[in-house]
Amino acid sequence: MQKPILTPAQAIEKIKSGMTLMVGGFLAAGTPHKILKELSESDVCDLTIICNDTAFPDKGVGLLIAAKKVTKAIVSHIGTNPLTIEQFNNKETEVVFVPQGTLAEQVRCGGSGLGGVLTPTGLGTVVAEGKQVITVDGKDYLLEKALRGDIALLGASIADTTGNLYYKGTTQNFNPLMAMACDTVIAEVEELVPVGEIPMENVHTQGILVDYLVR
Repeated sequence: MQKPILTPAQAIEKIKSGMTLMVGGFLAAGTPHKILKELSESDVCDLTIICNDTAFPDKGVGLLIAAKKVTKAIVSHIGTNPLTIEQFNNKETEVVFVPQGTLAEQVRCGGSGLGGVLTPTGLGTVVAEGKQVITVDGKDYLLEKALRGDIALLGASIADTTGNLYYKGTTQNFNPLMAMACDTVIAEVEELVPVGEIPMENVHTQGILVDYLVR
């Protein structure tokens, strides 16, 4: 099935205030830059974002932080964006810090229909505060619950017209996991090719998971 091809402006019409967004990328590599720029200039606000980090003030998810569109960020770090740190310290933005591997597993669980993951990471630290500890074979684990979002915003290198996606190098990062864990998936792509141009073994996200493409 051919996927609808949207402009960035049409893509953000799918996003409403108060939604939870999963955004692919690692320090803005593998991030849908044009969508985020359009979103940062829109009236949409009160967003919860789930992503590896908040990038930089002038790039990627950082544009949403700079425009004060985000009320909650679930991330593994914010150190590269001083605006996130400032808003966190001023209690303008709630920041939930999650160890990077745990964050990836929570998203994977959300996309796989699982309730959560048991991990020893974070035991005895502030990460464990308020969380359930489960003992298995005499060893304690934190229960980290699955994460899901309303919309996933992905950044892909190549897509075919049915929505199969390929990510070059490290731009893959969280994108394939997030494609499974959201109700709607919008992928911004650098190159659009006919079906069959992407070798099957190079399809990182299957078209059945993708709803819309932004060229």
